[in-house]
Amino acid sequence: MKNGDEKVTVYYDGSCPRCIKDRNNYQSLAGEKSDSVCWVDITGQEKLLQQLGIDPLKALTELHVKTASGKVLSELDAYILLMSRVSCLKPLAFFIGLPLIRPLLARYYHYSVAKRLKKSGRYPQRQNRK
Repeated sequence: MKNGDEKVTVYYDGSCPRCIKDRNNYQSLAGEKSDSVCWVDITGQEKLLQQLGIDPLKALTELHVKTASGKVLSELDAYILLMSRVSCLKPLAFFIGLPLIRPLLARYYHYSVAKRLKKSGRYPQRQNRK
């Protein structure tokens, strides 16, 4: 089985219209390869996420992907993995992984996610721990 055919699990925000649109676009571009991706809506799944070692607040603000070997990737690493599995997205995966592009894109990614969550009233507020 080739790397791009191994089953991966994507933990995404199913309460986010943009995330759902991105999922649908990916499935359309991936064609038959979309069968090797299991999509899990993280909405209301805090206990499951904790069992997987994923911080529920991080899961809301960063895409997470679990590989067939059980490794969990987040943020741009997760996007790069997903994109590299689809021929037409491989150049984009390479581009966003470039040393000068990656930190800029990561900053923009976090800014846009925070803006989206604040606008919808779902921005996570960490409780102060003493």
